[in-house]
Formats: sequence, C-alpha cells, structure tokens
Amino acid sequence: MARSLSQRAHSQVLEAALELFAEHGIDATSMDAIAAASRVSKATIYKHWADKDALCMEVLVHVHELDQGPPDVDSGDLKADLIAYLVYEPNPRKADLQKRIMPHLIAYSARNQEFGRAWRTRVLERARTGLKKLLRRGTDRGIFPAVLDEELAVPLLLGPMLFCHILGPRLDRKWLAEGTVNSFCKAHARVEPQRLASKSPRRPPRRA
Repeated sequence: MARSLSQRAHSQVLEAALELFAEHGIDATSMDAIAAASRVSKATIYKHWADKDALCMEVLVHVHELDQGPPDVDSGDLKADLIAYLVYEPNPRKADLQKRIMPHLIAYSARNQEFGRAWRTRVLERARTGLKKLLRRGTDRGIFPAVLDEELAVPLLLGPMLFCHILGPRLDRKWLAEGTVNSFCKAHARVEPQRLASKSPRRPPRRA
C-alpha cells in the first residue's frame, strides 16, 4: 500500500492514528488531527489510504498483529493449546492499546455497519481459523465428536475473551481462558485430555 511512502512515515501515521483513536474515538478523530500528530501531510496520507475507514482498518491489522498472530503449537495437550491460544496477546504496549481502543471500535462499528462487517471479517477471521484448526485436531484425536458444530464452538470459546477486552483489567485473562476451555470441554468433549486436570480454576480476587 505504501510503496512510495517511507516506512518511517508509514509507521508514524499508523501510530498517530492508533493513539488518537484509542484516546478520543474514531468518530472524533479527524484526518487533519492524524496528519498533525504524525507530521505527515494529509495529501500524502490520502494517496495511500482512500479514507479514514481504510486507515482505521490497517490500524486494526497493525495493533492486532494479524500478520503474526498466535503461534501454531501442538504440545500434545489440547486444552493447554486452546488456553494458550485464547490468552495470546501482542507485545504489552499493543495489548494495552487493544483494550483502550476496543470500546471505541464497538461503538464505531455499531454506527457504521459496513465498516463493522469488514472489521469483524478481517480481525476475527484469523482467530476463527486458528480455533477451528485446534477443534479439528481434537476431533481427529477423538476428543470431540465428529458432529461438533465448529461455527457455534468458535464464538463459545472466543466470546468470553472479547468480553474481557471490553472490561479490560477487571478480569484475569488466564483465569477466564481456563474456565472457558474447561467448561467447553466438560460440555462437548467425549474424553478428557489426559494431561490436564478437569478441576475448574479457582477464581482470583477481583481487581479494583
């Protein structure tokens, strides 16, 4: 997208837009403000992003590290792999920005339904694909039944983690992921994966 725009300037625009979106919201952030914060002219920005929605979409790809994502690990313990997948976060700075920007994205996508559909497809597709791969691994190994509904299973596993993103630090991600996976396996697994205890994790103290 940004062949003639230097990598430094490209990064400046993404970082400035991300900070402004997270701080003020998407609707309240103008392209003028992004140009001023990034020190890249608005005319140059428009040469490489058709509009604010296009820039916002690339910001999402950037902050969620969609080109990298959770590592593909097969430890032999399916429950542990599911939990690790759900608790995966980018580097700490981006994780914090994800939490800050999430309420603004939900509000913006509710008002701009076309963007919301594109965002859900682009941002969540990788997570859906990775979870489906893990679920199929469980089906292949006889842990889950062959008739497991993957389209239902994915939101059952992913939904609590998205809820955690909305609430931010008030919920412990590891505790939530363990509880989610244990509850899912209790309801849907034919056999308990051998290497992980079936006890539910003890609830940690609620954060202030």
